[in-house]
Amino acid sequence: MLDDDAVLDADPVGEAPPVPNSLGQNIPNPFNPSTTIRYSVSSAGPVSIRVYNAGGALVRTLVSTAHAPGAYSVRWDGTDDRGRHLGSGVYFYRIESAGGFRDSKKLILLK
Repeated sequence: MLDDDAVLDADPVGEAPPVPNSLGQNIPNPFNPSTTIRYSVSSAGPVSIRVYNAGGALVRTLVSTAHAPGAYSVRWDGTDDRGRHLGSGVYFYRIESAGGFRDSKKLILLK
């Protein structure tokens, strides 16, 4: 499942060299009103990217779908899963993908 407001850009290329697993720092950071998160996966399978508040509570699932190996990006507009605008603060985003890759980064929403 891909969130309705999330924008997912795939970069499918024919015989591209293998892509390492990675999670990039969001750009811009701090952000308002939206930010882009770039990531790549090295093997096909399920990928999830979730955003958590500073207390560790899940506030938004940005990506929850299968991906082919490659580089991707997703945009987050600072809203929760119900479409409510979140307040200024520190948030964390986490990727989990096939093969056990996990990483997380901090981002800052400024109003």
